[in-house]
Amino acid sequence: TDTRIFNPLLYRLSYQAKARKYSKVVGFCKQTSASISAPAYNQACARLKEDAILHCRAKWIAMNTDVCVIGNGIIGKTAALGLAQAGYKVTLLSPQHDEPAQSGAPSEAWDPRVYALNAVARTLLASLKVWDALDTTRIAAVDGMVVNGDGAHAGQLVFDAYSAHRSALAWIVEDSHLNRVLDAAMRFAPNLQRVNGSGLKMLVNDASVQIDVTDSDSLTAGVIVGADGAHSWVRAQAEIGVDYRPYEQRAIVGNFSCSIAHQGIAHQWFTANEGVIALLPLPGNRLSLVWAAPNGLADNLLSDTAAALAQRLSELPGQPFGILLPLQPDTLRAIPLALVRAHQTTAARMVLVGDAAHAIHPLAGQGMNLGFADVAALLNLLGPHASTRDCGDPGVLAHYARLRKEKVLLMQIGTDGLQRLFASSFEPVRLARNIGLTLLNKFPRIKRQLMSHAAGDTR
Repeated sequence: TDTRIFNPLLYRLSYQAKARKYSKVVGFCKQTSASISAPAYNQACARLKEDAILHCRAKWIAMNTDVCVIGNGIIGKTAALGLAQAGYKVTLLSPQHDEPAQSGAPSEAWDPRVYALNAVARTLLASLKVWDALDTTRIAAVDGMVVNGDGAHAGQLVFDAYSAHRSALAWIVEDSHLNRVLDAAMRFAPNLQRVNGSGLKMLVNDASVQIDVTDSDSLTAGVIVGADGAHSWVRAQAEIGVDYRPYEQRAIVGNFSCSIAHQGIAHQWFTANEGVIALLPLPGNRLSLVWAAPNGLADNLLSDTAAALAQRLSELPGQPFGILLPLQPDTLRAIPLALVRAHQTTAARMVLVGDAAHAIHPLAGQGMNLGFADVAALLNLLGPHASTRDCGDPGVLAHYARLRKEKVLLMQIGTDGLQRLFASSFEPVRLARNIGLTLLNKFPRIKRQLMSHAAGDTR
């Protein structure tokens, strides 16, 4: 490297190092100067200064990476792990994360936030050696799904894994459980480093992207993967527009025990005035609630006790689980719901995945699965060419955008349309949708197609 360029950088880095470490040792040396000769003192200080410069120089070099994934969620961690295992040098940039000592076995308490992972998500996690590391006693297979309408003539639509020729429709996994296993896997990935901090500014040129990072030096990468959620900083830095429409609803989540075994069957109720209620199977006689409730109702549900909510759920029409009791009375959570549609999913040396690119209503349980499908598509394009391909090649990113556009758009239109349809309290509309559910239940071929689409099949 040209010393006219590198020396000023070394000077700045050595100054930072001295401010943190050098002054402490010098202070100690001064306190014991009576027992140390002047030449030995000067030699020790010079050696310390040289070590500090080399340490900072090594740190600066390590901040050059093939891929920088920004985000601390499940989709960001999966993308970072997958690209590292494919052979890329990967940096995961995120706020402070848990120490390894805190990332052990799952606690006895059940996480109120769960995901219904489809076959694409399971296949991806299995290929990364993550699925087999999950505790099987914390995972429940969904063998069937019953969708109930509302009103006096409520329709019903039934799905089952046997008719779909599948081992399960989905698998229910806790958020904290999956995060812990991903954290453990990343610690063993040789090409992956985690950097604590947030991006301040992003500068893109033809060959790379430079990011100024809080509490650290700038980071240079071949491509940025934005996995930083619905309010994505990466998306804003790339000046990508977004359609954002709040549903004026919040998802109330919590866990309950049931007096009658669920047999692996999930139940869902579509109502006009109270939103969408889903009870999902957990291992044993346990259920996970996801209630997409209007904001006013959500306030009432959260202000009441978990026992009162359990009683309310026990009285749902056709509820087959018997008496419900809260597993953990103080663990109800509320998650705001909104439709997010980025105008594009790629830009120069930047790609969006997960909620940074799209967020949908949880009525179909497909939000997290769309993010996993994003990662799978990205790995299929970049993985086989880690040693030869520029990971930020415009042609590769354009191919990714084309692959994901139609599938994501269909899911967004479908979930948003269903939410609008079942939110109407107009009686003719209520009657029509209940009749529609009943009629659809009589066409097994159409149901199989719907199940295949939900499972992420590309056929």
